[in-house]
Amino acid sequence: MLLANRVAIVTGGAGVNGLGFASARMMAEQGAKIVIIDLAAASPDKAAALLGGEHLGLAADITDKAQCEAAVRQVLDRHGRVDVLFNNAGITQPRKTLDITDADYDAILDVSLRGTLHMSQAVIPAMQRQKSGSIICTSSVSAQRGGGILGGPHYSAAKAGVLGLARAMAREFGPDNIRVNCITPGLIATDINKGKIPEDRRASILESIPLGRIGDPDDIGGVCLFLASDLSKYLTGVTLDVNGGMLIH
Repeated sequence: MLLANRVAIVTGGAGVNGLGFASARMMAEQGAKIVIIDLAAASPDKAAALLGGEHLGLAADITDKAQCEAAVRQVLDRHGRVDVLFNNAGITQPRKTLDITDADYDAILDVSLRGTLHMSQAVIPAMQRQKSGSIICTSSVSAQRGGGILGGPHYSAAKAGVLGLARAMAREFGPDNIRVNCITPGLIATDINKGKIPEDRRASILESIPLGRIGDPDDIGGVCLFLASDLSKYLTGVTLDVNGGMLIH
């Protein structure tokens, strides 16, 4: 078991067809005790129950630092440690540059970038005490190629910010044996994009992907499992493209 006796927090993991839940399931299968943190409306307790009775679901808004800290305190009270944080939560909007309002900008940046910072700040002290930990941050291929399939420029900016934040944290906390790495998914088949891509556009997208298919959540889950485990114990500050070759460079 790659993650026996380890505790893994997954944000935004309540959607059973999403990247977070797939990653949580695969980590649970390798022995991890999972904590799913999501908005109350997403029913994280029900999602955690699908993984088994030993797993925990907590309601919290990651844009609120106090709620992040309170959730992590509950995890520490129950398990006494945090070994893995998967900063998965994020939202997107199909906006053009001139159409982005201040409210749009704040919404996207708050969840993807501020939320990543808040949750990392909440777990790092415990990881420092343990002298070990793995933080996995979700960026996007859109941060690297200047635009995605569905997200607007503010989404690209937020996800590029995640890359910079993760690399800076990797440098700062490497001496504590805390590893911080990023994944950059391409187009993955989840509920977020279901039915939103016309067939003609879908065909052109597939032509741009050397592996010739849209990814599925387990493709992300496998990479998260790798980064969470000791298989990647000498990796920090790296960005792993998980996009079927869409961004070969």
